[in-house]
Amino acid sequence: MKIENTKAQMRKGVLEYCILSILKDGEAYTSDILETLKNAKMLVVEGTVYPLLTRLKNTGLLAYRWEESTSGPPRKYYSLTETGKLFLNELNTTWSDLQTAVKKVTREKTKK
Repeated sequence: MKIENTKAQMRKGVLEYCILSILKDGEAYTSDILETLKNAKMLVVEGTVYPLLTRLKNTGLLAYRWEESTSGPPRKYYSLTETGKLFLNELNTTWSDLQTAVKKVTREKTKK
């Protein structure tokens, strides 16, 4: 098994959570989302993010608005819906519980 494949799967597993978290403080343009992810070493490409944004919008977690651009085509800015905010709050709890469980499993010695 190649370690890079496993690492990529781990990143993909938390990508939705990361995108929702990026949008918790306000709207963002797709390139801003990508830049934030890349700066955090999430190593994602546009071809992964665009379909995920569409899926999140279609499930009611994100909304978007168009804004005219002086340097090209109109830009689509994404933001969390109220449902998306509630969903993110649930994910925050789940993430915290998961971190605790993983730390416990990976750091504790087995007691006999």
